[in-house]
Amino acid sequence: MTIEKIQEEIISEFSVFDDWMDKYAHLIEMGNELAPIDEKHKIDQNIIRGCQSQVWINAEYDDGKITFQGESDALIVKGMVALMLRVVNGQKPEAIINTDFHFVDAIGLKEHLSPTRSNGLLAMIKQIKLYAVAYSRSK
Repeated sequence: MTIEKIQEEIISEFSVFDDWMDKYAHLIEMGNELAPIDEKHKIDQNIIRGCQSQVWINAEYDDGKITFQGESDALIVKGMVALMLRVVNGQKPEAIINTDFHFVDAIGLKEHLSPTRSNGLLAMIKQIKLYAVAYSRSK
């Protein structure tokens, strides 16, 4: 599935909820379903700087596509990690580099986060794109 289709799916999914408490509950549920990151990837180089809580994202490149693993020690942030990885997992580096992640604004996520969580989300996006740039050059 393309990144655009995944983003549209997420927008549709979140449009079902009327208030942000339900959206937060959905985010937390997504985080609870996220497979834990392998302990060997919980290293300093995989920590996302700028996040209030601890967030790790690891990426591996195989057969032209990037597979991500991620985790956080905070419930809502773990849900944000799950949401971001849902969009980019299994995608080609070029597709990730060229993505604007418009679903974040479309579902109202950024405006309902604290400034530190919002900064953390931006740091997460930046790191995901940096992985994509690095892998696009390693072909």
